Order: sequence, then structure tokens, then C-alpha cells
Amino acid sequence: MSLNRYEQSLFDYWERQPDERRHWQAKTMDAAKARSGIVGEAARSLERQLWEYFVERSGQVPALRDLNRGGGAIPRVSLQNLAELMLRLWGPLPKPKRPNDARG
Repeated sequence: MSLNRYEQSLFDYWERQPDERRHWQAKTMDAAKARSGIVGEAARSLERQLWEYFVERSGQVPALRDLNRGGGAIPRVSLQNLAELMLRLWGPLPKPKRPNDARG
């Protein structure tokens, strides 16, 4: 999965900030449970939360602030790939498929 530079910067930031990473791991689990395992809906919900978080943190975190070189309002960028990656990494494990009845 390929992340854009905004997504990669957030993910890298969490690697250096374990408390922030744990917070987002918990949010990921909550989103997955609230959406009853519908990955698309959970990812969209997380993506909106991630954007709000990115805008807020970019005021304090130099690595995120540097992404907005032009200054002013941050242009809206999709964080959907990051949301989907989070669900794959930190979401609940998929239920195992039932084996087909062996008929012979």
C-alpha cells in the first residue's frame, strides 16, 4: 500500500510518539467495532478524524507543519490509504472462513 507524504508523515510521527500511536490504535478498534466490520465505512470515519487531527497537530509538530510550505490554510488531502492501513494493522482480526464440507 502506498501512502502519500501527508499519510507517511503522520505514520512516522506515531513511530516516534508511542502514546499517540496507542491512541490511534484504540480509535481504530473503536471505529471497526462501531461499523460492525464494514471496512469501507470504518475507513471513511477514520479518514475524517485523521484529517481533523492532522490539521490540529500540524500547528505543533514541525514535521507536519513543513508539509504546508505555502503557509495559510492546509489544502485538503485524502488520508484514506492511511485509514485503510490502520484497519489492516490494528483492526480486529477477520473471522476465519468456515471450511467447505468435504464430500466425496
